[in-house]
Amino acid sequence: MASSTSSAPASSSSSQTPMEDIMRSKLTQTFTPTTLAIHNDSHLHSHHTAMAGVTSKETHFRVVITSEMFKGKMQAARHRMVYKCLADELAMEGGVHALQLRTKTGEEEERDRVREEKEREGGVAAEGVSVEKAQG
Repeated sequence: MASSTSSAPASSSSSQTPMEDIMRSKLTQTFTPTTLAIHNDSHLHSHHTAMAGVTSKETHFRVVITSEMFKGKMQAARHRMVYKCLADELAMEGGVHALQLRTKTGEEEERDRVREEKEREGGVAAEGVSVEKAQG
């Protein structure tokens, strides 16, 4: 299981990724995740009209987070929890403009891992329907 739950560096002013560092620190402190992957996708959106004049290289993020704090909560509630945690970064001028979330519990992550393993072996289609390998 890939896990990236390191704490933020002592000084984010010298960091090349200060917004990502702040996000990582806040998400780690709030959710104690077993998995936390933060992907900076800002370069994919820099040409958008809304980004004209924006100098920040940290505006669009994709976050995968696994935490037991999500247990028993629907996706929308989980996302609201993350938005609340990162409210300052989302509201900040030049801050996070877009945030794509994938929130899971440990049980969901394990289920997905097993399903993906079976898909790689060719025994289960993406929708979870058994398939037979073509012969010939």
